[in-house]
Amino acid sequence: MTNRTAISLVLYGMVQGVLFGAALLTVLYIPALKANAALFIPLAVLVSVALAIPISWKIAPLLRARHQRRMAHQRQLAEA
Repeated sequence: MTNRTAISLVLYGMVQGVLFGAALLTVLYIPALKANAALFIPLAVLVSVALAIPISWKIAPLLRARHQRRMAHQRQLAEA
């Protein structure tokens, strides 16, 4: 398992939770969607599950790059 995959798996739950929360608030605040909440809430779950995968995959290298820059900086300080 690569580092990117491991980081993506850790991020997935958080990203999915945020997306679901935003979608649920949208469904509950818009009266037209609230009237059909039995349809739109499961749809919000499916959409958040599907969108969380590519979003967490895109965020993972950004977090890894920050860590790698920090480690390189610490190595430079140790060598000096």
